Amino acid sequence: MIVNMSTNATPDEIDHIIERIKECGFQAHVVQGAERTIIGAIGSSGRRSEIEALRAAPGVDEVIQISHPFKLVSRQLRQARTVVDVRGKKIGAGDVVVIAGPCSVESEAQLLETAHAVKASGASMLRGGAYKPRTSPYDFQGLGVEALRFLQKASSETGLPIVTEVMSEADVEIVEEYADMMQVGARNMQNFSLLRKLALVSKPVLLKRGPSATVKEWLLAAEYLLAGGNTNVVLCERGIKTFETATRNTLDLAAVALVKELSHLPVLADPSHGTGMRSLITPMSKAAVAAGADGLLIEVHPCPERALSDGPQSLDLQGFQELMESLGQAPAREAKAA
Repeated sequence: MIVNMSTNATPDEIDHIIERIKECGFQAHVVQGAERTIIGAIGSSGRRSEIEALRAAPGVDEVIQISHPFKLVSRQLRQARTVVDVRGKKIGAGDVVVIAGPCSVESEAQLLETAHAVKASGASMLRGGAYKPRTSPYDFQGLGVEALRFLQKASSETGLPIVTEVMSEADVEIVEEYADMMQVGARNMQNFSLLRKLALVSKPVLLKRGPSATVKEWLLAAEYLLAGGNTNVVLCERGIKTFETATRNTLDLAAVALVKELSHLPVLADPSHGTGMRSLITPMSKAAVAAGADGLLIEVHPCPERALSDGPQSLDLQGFQELMESLGQAPAREAKAA
């Protein structure tokens, strides 16, 4: 339920409604708007009829039923778009934020070369896998803590905030120590124990959509994070499993546009995983931006043919420069002397 306070509601009237919501067995989530205050009554075991009766309370304009099972991420509760600040880089503020880097951190030299190159091409943040969930147990699984240290060094040298995936509850503390943003991978989207733990961290969370997840399931996964206290959540569409086999996944850009209607959270698109094909990254990046994506997640490697993971879907350094130019995101090149 949502309690819309009137524009002239007093602080005492607002406090009274908050206390009544709690007395009724719900959590009270307050959204302070420019003109009015909105209070969400969140929970499933409270006395709903008493919340509906708050229509008669002083300072209340209306009481509205939230139609979606996801409450806190819904635009019914919060019309204003959420802007997530990742060490000064604002996601959801209007600019297209491009996060780029290798699928896996393979060595210090590989990461530093990539980091400096994507920075020069206009990337806002650096990505890189320290812990890699692989389909086969025989594939490269990542360098772990050593990779986190390489990421920290690359961030120090370039100024780029870093995002890296956290695989398990046991890794949360160490990843939080190094990362500026913590990624929940597609395979862990419904790892509810991990989500509950990440709801308590101080860092923003990037939540990827699961390969077989509906939009509703994706947003309910985000609800776990917000309900636990972490409001700095960014969603990422990374492709879903369909009958199509020509591409690695089907990049669902309709979901990007739909989620922007349903939720106030920022949404990114990952055309690298979404297609699995280097040649499709640029056109799908443009399409994602046109569909309303707040940013892109792009895999970049100095030499994709030698990549230990996801080489076929990684751009080389020149290819990333060309992508950024095509998006109008690359810094202007200095004119050559006559």
